[in-house]
Amino acid sequence: MSIPKYDEMYRAFLDCLADGQAHKSKEVKDIIAGVFDISAKEREEMLPSGKQPLFDNRIGWTRTYLKKAGLIQSPSRGVYIITPIGLQVLAENPQKIDNLYLQRFESFREFLSPNSDGTTTPAHVAALSSQTPQDILDDAFKRINATLVDDILAEVMKQTPLFFEHLVVKLLTQMGYGGSVENAGTVIGQSGDEGIDGIIREDKLGFSLIYIQAKRWDCDKTVGRPEIQKFVGALAGQGAAKGLFITTAKFTKEARQYAEKQHTTKIVLVDGPALAKLMIEYNLGVSTEATYRIKRIDTDFFAEDID
Repeated sequence: MSIPKYDEMYRAFLDCLADGQAHKSKEVKDIIAGVFDISAKEREEMLPSGKQPLFDNRIGWTRTYLKKAGLIQSPSRGVYIITPIGLQVLAENPQKIDNLYLQRFESFREFLSPNSDGTTTPAHVAALSSQTPQDILDDAFKRINATLVDDILAEVMKQTPLFFEHLVVKLLTQMGYGGSVENAGTVIGQSGDEGIDGIIREDKLGFSLIYIQAKRWDCDKTVGRPEIQKFVGALAGQGAAKGLFITTAKFTKEARQYAEKQHTTKIVLVDGPALAKLMIEYNLGVSTEATYRIKRIDTDFFAEDID
């Protein structure tokens, strides 16, 4: 199943502490993962930033909001215990424990950026009920990048096929292929190129080469197995061991399966959206508009012993 929202885990978190004893963070996370049948693989799913597992992040916000409401407390680092108020909530056994329910606690209302009169707008609570601040940032980041992907492909489609071939070679060298080899990337694209548009030299003597076919085709076009077979044939003619087929179009399922089955030659397929995402990641054809640095507590700092 998908990772639950942070507010969907309030009850499970409180239930873990219902015995009134102190419990370590790992124990609580393991129990909640079991309650929601979250697999080990799903627990490894990372935030878009790649800095923290999504499940751990949401559990963190679950913990934070319950603490703000005064239902749990942390007597020491990584250890949690339910408060008398938390025990009272479990005893009342409400039908649903969410942010609207937690609003009955003054400390939680203050946490929700109160208005001048000490109240919180329903719209604010509704927004909180579905997403953590981290979720909101991540979703905004995804939407901005999704729009940027479309814009990049639209600009690429305005260029010439030769420009596209140079773009692909430049992207690969910017990704680190060719290392420090001088003139590592070469554009061949011309009549008689035998289906090869570029070459990346991975070592100075040219023992390891990546052969490239770069096709600036309509983004709605699908590239099928026959095109990949032709490329494999072109690679065989060059005695090549590595081939990259990169296009602004899309690959069919059959094309990808055929590429994966090749053993003597390693074939990598990159479609339009994947190409645009690589350009974003390696800052090719894009520039940084704004940078936001999100910081969190350094637990190691506060764990240091002072003699």
